[in-house]
Amino acid sequence: MEKVKQQTKNKHVPIRINLLFFIVFLLFSLLILRLGVVQIVSGEDFKLEVERTEDVVVANSVPRGKIYDRNNEVIVDNVAMNAITYTPAQSSKTDEMMKTARNLAQLIEMDTEAVTPRDKKDFWILLNKKEADSKVTKEEKEMINRDKELSAEERNAKIYKLTLDRITEKDTASLSKQDIEDLAVYREISSGYALTPKIIKNKGVDKTELAIVNEHLSELPGVSTTTDWERTYPFDKTLRSILGNVTSSREGLPNEMVDYYLAKDYSRNDRVGTSQLELQYEDVLSGQKEKVKNITKDGDVLKTMVMKEGKRGKDLVITIDMELQQEIEKIVSEELLKNVHNPQSSHLDSAFVVMMDPNNGEVLALVGKRYGKDPYTGEYRIMDNALGTYTSFYEVGSAVKGATVLTGYMTGVLSPGEYMVDEPIKIAATDPKTSWFNTTGAANQSMNDRFALEISSNSYMFKVAMKIAGNPYYVYDASIKGSEADLVNMRNHFSQLGLGVDTGIDLPGEVDGYKGDYRIPGNLLDFAIGQFDTYTPLQLAQYVSTVANGGYRIQPHIMKEIRQPGSDKDTLGPVEIKAETTILNKVNVTQTQLENVQQGFYQVYHHGKGTARTHFADAPYIAAGKSGTAESYTPKDPVTGARYETYNTTLIGYAPYDQPEIAYSTVVPASHNGAKDPYINKDISRRIMDKYFELKKARNSNTENED
Repeated sequence: MEKVKQQTKNKHVPIRINLLFFIVFLLFSLLILRLGVVQIVSGEDFKLEVERTEDVVVANSVPRGKIYDRNNEVIVDNVAMNAITYTPAQSSKTDEMMKTARNLAQLIEMDTEAVTPRDKKDFWILLNKKEADSKVTKEEKEMINRDKELSAEERNAKIYKLTLDRITEKDTASLSKQDIEDLAVYREISSGYALTPKIIKNKGVDKTELAIVNEHLSELPGVSTTTDWERTYPFDKTLRSILGNVTSSREGLPNEMVDYYLAKDYSRNDRVGTSQLELQYEDVLSGQKEKVKNITKDGDVLKTMVMKEGKRGKDLVITIDMELQQEIEKIVSEELLKNVHNPQSSHLDSAFVVMMDPNNGEVLALVGKRYGKDPYTGEYRIMDNALGTYTSFYEVGSAVKGATVLTGYMTGVLSPGEYMVDEPIKIAATDPKTSWFNTTGAANQSMNDRFALEISSNSYMFKVAMKIAGNPYYVYDASIKGSEADLVNMRNHFSQLGLGVDTGIDLPGEVDGYKGDYRIPGNLLDFAIGQFDTYTPLQLAQYVSTVANGGYRIQPHIMKEIRQPGSDKDTLGPVEIKAETTILNKVNVTQTQLENVQQGFYQVYHHGKGTARTHFADAPYIAAGKSGTAESYTPKDPVTGARYETYNTTLIGYAPYDQPEIAYSTVVPASHNGAKDPYINKDISRRIMDKYFELKKARNSNTENED
């Protein structure tokens, strides 16, 4: 029986083995069949998938254009700098970037001053993930994750913020000196954008450091070396506030302008102008970006090809004469320092000068100086405030009286040469209004418009304003007609000359001054003598230029030319755009009327009672213009809240009288606070005009010698 069982069992073994072999054979057959399908049927598709790459085009920035003055002196330049860059892959991982940062930090000296406490906390989390995770309890995480009103991203952000809040100074103090250096590199690497080169370091990269990095590029994926640029200013702080600023590579595009620049094909870390000339002419100075094609695979860059060569920005030639600008800045600074400690000028701290060509609107100098406490050093010194020439405004006093006379002509209430009596003006229920001339023993003198300008008669201008408002005759202590519509009428005529409206200068941020609130007819009289509305120094320069050139209000401008980049470092390229003279309007007066005001301005500078005669009668050139003094008040004292009565002094002018080539305005706010005027405005004006003609003579002499 046992034998039969054994035989039966032995028969089953071969059957099982055969079945196993059959199954194995079947599986191998299926595998071979599948491999055949993959190889023959789908092989080409899979091969293409393995070989598939992606082309990504990026634009690399180029150096900005230079800025030159009118004499072709470079005033803003680019200096070449060695630079170390990092180009993130499309799928850069934190661990990979950290590894690259650590390796690079071992090779270079990295400034750590920019590292913030927040940076240290973020970095500490990266280095201590488990400990950081324990800063928020499991229960807290569950509670946050149960909040269905928050998205997954918002829940994670909330947990991360809790983690940050619970990281202590002791935690971040555990970071070693090398950790901080690693962090300094990592914060630059991690702030870049995919496939766009990011500057890691461009200051202080010497040849040795550059060579060391180049030797280890194979160990530093994404890292490269190149030549970068930085804006330089050969004239140091001269006109610095007007030239403007450019963002750094780390700052990139300003947050409020990101969408605007991205739409114009900028990259997020591109440097752009943020103020004044750099901003106004960004499209000119930014240049033609280099177009680069990155051939990528799985997010990594396999090859880079230049599709379009870049071209640095076009050069901007401005109308400013830097030599004249520097000389005027020196004069204004000296006069300020001479007077700021004078008891009669205890609130003096600023002065402004604008010089321009009255015939074409070219601005030759924009000077603003302020004496005050340096916010960085704590020392008192003279600081630049050139922006104030068109962003600050003041009551300018009698300088506007030429506009008042012209408004009288334009409204038909005044005729050239018309006589009126200079006398105290007493309107019902008000205090008398008078002229300084009345206090000199010459009260109730009859005078024409030219003499009224010469002696700066308030009474004459009051009567012009009253006539405009419908009061043909002055009656002592009587009420007068007048309305806000009359004030608007006068303002509209002043605007023809450039007062109270934008001049149109090609710089951002211009203001048009402050318009007083009309309350009583007497406000019309205040307006007529420059004691109601306020004006900028630039508006005064445009106004006197309009008088000088025959009645044409010309738009002042800073841009003189736009040129293509030169063939070498020191060569200017061909002119692409040349600024044209823009006439904004023609003043609605006759030639005789305008010449009458011009004659009045001449008498101010040359006749016996002219208010600027003592400073200009003996000048080697013939000038004309109008002075002004306005009662004003200082801003409130930040400690006491008090305001102090002061006087603003101004002087506008042009020369030569018969063929004007230069016009100017000088404004000295709070120049004095007593009855005695130290004449700061006139001292500055005479010196700047002398300097203009002195430079002109020297240059003409040099030109003749060269010939």
